Amino acid sequence: MHFFQSFSQNLGFNLKTKIVEVKNVVTKFGSKIVHNGVSLTVNKGDIYGLLGGSGSGKSTLLNEMVMLLKPNSGYIKVLDKNVVELTQKDEEYLKRNWGVLFQSGALFSSLTVKENIGILLKEYTSLTKQTIEDVVKLKLELVGLENDVLSLYPSELSGGMIKRVSLARALVMDPEILFLDEPTSGLDPIGANAFDEMLVNLRDTLGVSVVMVTHDLDSVWNIVDRFALLGEGKIVAEGSLGEVLKMDDPLVEKFFKGKRGRKRRKNG
Repeated sequence: MHFFQSFSQNLGFNLKTKIVEVKNVVTKFGSKIVHNGVSLTVNKGDIYGLLGGSGSGKSTLLNEMVMLLKPNSGYIKVLDKNVVELTQKDEEYLKRNWGVLFQSGALFSSLTVKENIGILLKEYTSLTKQTIEDVVKLKLELVGLENDVLSLYPSELSGGMIKRVSLARALVMDPEILFLDEPTSGLDPIGANAFDEMLVNLRDTLGVSVVMVTHDLDSVWNIVDRFALLGEGKIVAEGSLGEVLKMDDPLVEKFFKGKRGRKRRKNG
């Protein structure tokens, strides 16, 4: 395989499969321009980060990827489907093949953990009640939780448990891609590190790709393969951490080498 990859690259072939492609996206809220020609590519198997300061449009872009918002122009392809213009059949296909974890977890407060995780299976499949329960238990195990939480309600869960239950729900349809909005926000450093390790294990064992909005520089240093840094409506930088750190750009300098930057702390 290594020989084949080298041979193919020498011939100019690209073995990487695009799982998300954003091209020339423009987004406006009234007179405010959030995105002004944003383009990026997420490859299959990536843990891909969307980074930037507050108001840079990270969560907006994620919401556009999962059809919660629509850009003014440009296109966004997920799993080779243009999410800006979809047939009902393609929309159902995408919803079956992606999982979404919102910053707050967005669990239904009136449903138990078991019901929250299984709700998509009830809506999109004809599986029996017993089979749904078996799948729910499997997904719960994948995110490191025991069956004794199945009967609990969201109000009875810790912040870290809410994140894990929400991730189990996002995984319940065996998606090809996960979209995560600030998955480690609100977690202590130990919990955030455990969540990061879990994401890597899920990517490596299940083959799922990940797109995540994050402010957590530890996540960027430890698990993110590639990322886009947004600023002033544009993609300021895109690539691996090593590639981006070599770029001579004021925002890159501020983000990674400022007083709170991981590079400064590591070298200081």
